[in-house]
Amino acid sequence: MYHPFSIIETLKTSWNILRKNFIPLVIYSVISLIIYKAVDIAIFLFFDESEEILSGLVQFFLQAIIQSYLTLSFYKLILTLMDREYYEFEFKDILPSLRMALNFILIGILFGVLICILVFINLVLQRQDEFYSEIFQVVAVIGLLYLLLRSVLCVCFIVDDDSTPFESLKQSFEITKDNFLKTLGIVFSIFAIMLLTLIPINAIITFLQPEDGDDYLFLIGYYAWFAIAFPAVQVIIMVTYRKLVYSHMDIDDNVAETD
Repeated sequence: MYHPFSIIETLKTSWNILRKNFIPLVIYSVISLIIYKAVDIAIFLFFDESEEILSGLVQFFLQAIIQSYLTLSFYKLILTLMDREYYEFEFKDILPSLRMALNFILIGILFGVLICILVFINLVLQRQDEFYSEIFQVVAVIGLLYLLLRSVLCVCFIVDDDSTPFESLKQSFEITKDNFLKTLGIVFSIFAIMLLTLIPINAIITFLQPEDGDDYLFLIGYYAWFAIAFPAVQVIIMVTYRKLVYSHMDIDDNVAETD
């Protein structure tokens, strides 16, 4: 039966999914970190002394492609684990297509261009009047945060529906339109979870860290925090997406696609 979108139900469902699939999600998070670090090292070795613009563009494209594949594959893994009681899956089932990766990159570029435009406008206003610049900065930050909140689920549509960049943005705006405050509540919940997982890890590392020791323990702590918090955050986002979509379709809010 149909249920309105609920923050509490979303968090409960996310916890159940995370509890059942915590080990594979953590393992995949660690693998993603290793791959991304290996790519960084490889790029450093190949392009260390290169200062050409073309070289910089190649580095950016390679890093963007790897980051897109890692992020999108993680979302596809979560979707697959949410539905896995209904069918078996293989590794190829969680690999995103090149089109998905490029669509994801294009959205990032669009937001980057928007930020550059806002920075340029602010620089112009600074030369005219500092007061106008300060007002513009406040309005721009609030506007960007609003856009990010309304578009936060676009990546889910890219992964689940293979939507184009503009289609995914439109779809994200549509399903968050009547649930803006609840979506904001989910975002605050995510920040709270990130903070609650960070505090004990930071306390343990601070306690164990020698006064004249290196920072390697803090690096280990960061990786441990990422491996725990990242899966939790992504599961919450994906469950939020599924529940918002189903609430707009006026059907059962079970997050399993085939249910």
